[in-house]
Amino acid sequence: MPSVAIPNAPTVVRATNVSKRFVIRKEKSLKERIVNFGRSNKHKDDFWALRDVSFEIKAGTTIGLVGANGSGKSTLLKVLGGIIEPNDGAVQRRGRLAALLELGAGFHPDLTGRENVYLNSSILGLTRKQTDDYFDSIVEFSEIEAFIDTQVKFYSSGMYVRLAFAIAVHVDPDILLVDEVLAVGDEPFQEKCMNKIREFQQEGRTIILVSHSSSQVESLCDRVVVLSHGSVIFDGGAREGIAALRESFDH
Repeated sequence: MPSVAIPNAPTVVRATNVSKRFVIRKEKSLKERIVNFGRSNKHKDDFWALRDVSFEIKAGTTIGLVGANGSGKSTLLKVLGGIIEPNDGAVQRRGRLAALLELGAGFHPDLTGRENVYLNSSILGLTRKQTDDYFDSIVEFSEIEAFIDTQVKFYSSGMYVRLAFAIAVHVDPDILLVDEVLAVGDEPFQEKCMNKIREFQQEGRTIILVSHSSSQVESLCDRVVVLSHGSVIFDGGAREGIAALRESFDH
């Protein structure tokens, strides 16, 4: 179900001419890197993951970032979330933001699940008292109560996702960023997460979603941005966006 439209909704994310460059080194071994240290740029290449990306996101929107592998969608999500800084351009954000990125992001492997709940919540701006109030609900939602005092380095990928999602949705975010992680958990938990996302939509929260599932994007998103080689090639309705995505595969 698409988001509930908010009349005269404010802009909560604005990307202006955002570009992001990564340096790719050509050395194949540590020895080559040491030998070539400080030499010319012929031993490294610039890779532009994003080039001159601009758009605005209104409060209450569910927007899907889609594209082929290497198109820049995950990089864009991290830039929007302030995880990495762009080389050029700027991103402005408004409100509390929670991010579900690659597995284990934001978790300290040597800390227990309980300790990571408090660590992540503090990073997201909650006081210890607020985390105390949310803690039981977070653990109940994650369904990993038996392992909450185990170091997270012993968690399976599914347990990581359960705890990370439970924390993200309980810190009362205005903006939720989700990058593919819902594909990891088992089917009942995936459905539980999808129901929570739909609940957020009804509450007028903003969701930015990266997914390779066209059906998921089409059912959840009211707007789709299609990326190709770091540039935006489509920005519009979900159904038209999926069609533009499929067309881009042929080029």
